[in-house]
Amino acid sequence: MRKAMERQQRLGGVSVAEVELNTACRDEIIPILCALRHVYSQPAVRDEILRAIAADVSRKTNRRRGREGMDYWSILVLAAVRLGCNLNYDKLQDLAEQHRALRGIMGIGGWDDQGNFDWRRIRDNVTRISPETMERISHLIIAEGHRLVPDAVRTARIDSTVVGTNIHYPTESSLICDGVRKVLRYASDLARVLGVDGWRQHKHLYRKIKQLAREVARVAARKGSGYQQRIQSLYRELLGQAELLLNRADGLLLQAGACSGDIKALGLAAELKTFVGRTRHVCGTASRRVLKGETVPNEEKLFSVFETHTQLYKRGKAAEPVQFGRLVMIAEDGAGFITHCYLMARDGTDRTEVIEQMRLLQKRLGGRIERASLDRGFHSPDIQRDLAKIIPCVCLPMPGANQSVQQERDATIEFRKAKQSHPGVESAINALQAGNGIKSCRDRSETGLKRYLQLAALGRNLHVMGKILLARKDADCKAAESRRKKIAA
Repeated sequence: MRKAMERQQRLGGVSVAEVELNTACRDEIIPILCALRHVYSQPAVRDEILRAIAADVSRKTNRRRGREGMDYWSILVLAAVRLGCNLNYDKLQDLAEQHRALRGIMGIGGWDDQGNFDWRRIRDNVTRISPETMERISHLIIAEGHRLVPDAVRTARIDSTVVGTNIHYPTESSLICDGVRKVLRYASDLARVLGVDGWRQHKHLYRKIKQLAREVARVAARKGSGYQQRIQSLYRELLGQAELLLNRADGLLLQAGACSGDIKALGLAAELKTFVGRTRHVCGTASRRVLKGETVPNEEKLFSVFETHTQLYKRGKAAEPVQFGRLVMIAEDGAGFITHCYLMARDGTDRTEVIEQMRLLQKRLGGRIERASLDRGFHSPDIQRDLAKIIPCVCLPMPGANQSVQQERDATIEFRKAKQSHPGVESAINALQAGNGIKSCRDRSETGLKRYLQLAALGRNLHVMGKILLARKDADCKAAESRRKKIAA
């Protein structure tokens, strides 16, 4: 049985709207709790958010039956604090059990309420919310923020960044090792369920593969004379051993196909088939690149057998010449709200995605964006022309010395203002990376990455709203301190 929130005030407790916050503390949790307290006091916004969460969390169950589950308001608070303060689930559990103000905002914390907030329970409830619902909640928070600061919506600053996925540095030998490890694990479990012999030495077989992968890595690191011949010899042996195991796994899958009534066997067979296919893919690209000397395009490579949506980017960054993850487009308004956080397609780029995303953003904000700034990486003559149809004033610098000089000579005052303020979006991206955890995604799968990004945007937007509310009440309090201008100009 679930409920939206705890409406009955507990003995010895206070209502959510009356929870006292320590505004002399500079920790990021204070503005976030302040913003959540404000949202709670706006019934129209609060109820719409809770209905959206209920639609996901109780989608396959009857919320009026069964054990009492975590209420929807508590799920929202914990989801917002998780990446709003860049916490892992263990630290979030400790705060949910010990932090008085956080428990007060959640509507609990009375003298007789201990609460059960095991980290697995928190994770299982938060991950029930879909990325689309999380994005919708963030948009509702943004709309409330624009009600507080109406002029913020007039300006937009757009840039992109790479969010790393939860993988190790990918080499073909290490990926083959990863794939074989999972194949041997599922094959041994499936063989045990089917009562089939031949997989008893799966640990010994994996050690042989791992030793070959280590030798490949050692030779690749040292190189030296005869490097090509030595690395090819090792790869032939590694690929040969892997192919033998994959062929044996194929035979086991044929045997599992005859046991259509065993649900456990079918589940293990599905996992085994998945990793057999991914490992074969990596073996194929390794054979083409190392043994045949081909140049394999990035779009045909697999950079992780677990996070298969990972892409490689070479964006000319001095500190990170090569990045593994996914490209994300970020749009920030004049007050610092993240109005758009879009995960691009695996083969998407700034230039292929920007027109459609700006059109969607302008439509969602009711056509109120009057000025937008982007960097020269987005530029092309067609994009320059199409953006001008969507937004009245577009600051999109041209590449090339002659073109940029001519553009600067003909620039309007609005163009110059937008260009001057545009670097602030780098500060917003840095805040998302350092304060909201998008430097590297800690969740798994592409769906998990999308949810993770929207959670980070939600936490950042609540943080910005909380700063605004605290500054209005007491501009000199430590919790409201910010180096950012009130409205980007």
